[in-house]
Amino acid sequence: MYATITAFLEIFFKKKTIFKYGFNLSPMYRRTTGRISELSADLFFARVKIPISYKNRNYVNSIFGGSLFTATDPIYMIQLMQILGKDYVVWDKAASINYRRPAKKDVYADFSFTKEEIEYIKNRVALENEIDIVKELAITDKNRHDIFATVSKTIYIANKKYYKNKRKKVS
Repeated sequence: MYATITAFLEIFFKKKTIFKYGFNLSPMYRRTTGRISELSADLFFARVKIPISYKNRNYVNSIFGGSLFTATDPIYMIQLMQILGKDYVVWDKAASINYRRPAKKDVYADFSFTKEEIEYIKNRVALENEIDIVKELAITDKNRHDIFATVSKTIYIANKKYYKNKRKKVS
């Protein structure tokens, strides 16, 4: 459904605009309290702001750990899907978060890929059909000085034809 809506919207809007407002207006993402505040035109960089508010403040007046985790959860996967295109299958495979200190102010998470990483992914998938990559990020203050949590994401990426054939064999 979302792919169909995105394809239609691409007639009128840039991919960057669809990505940013699609996330920020989506009911499922809005509940995380995270918002995409910056996004590069090529989608290689995204910055998420997680403001502290009554919606995510816990018993000790810091941002609830679940809000930190869920606001960072879907970004890498969707970012990679948009960068790689329709010939690839991308899934979140695993994630972990390590809390380092209470977040009692607005926090930020930066999601980035380099052109070299994307070429590496494409080359490995061309050779192996499916791979896992691990991406790390820090949840920090606005100036990236204080680290409140670190997140590790394992992302599965496969050649779409290979993935479909593999799924047929399993069923």
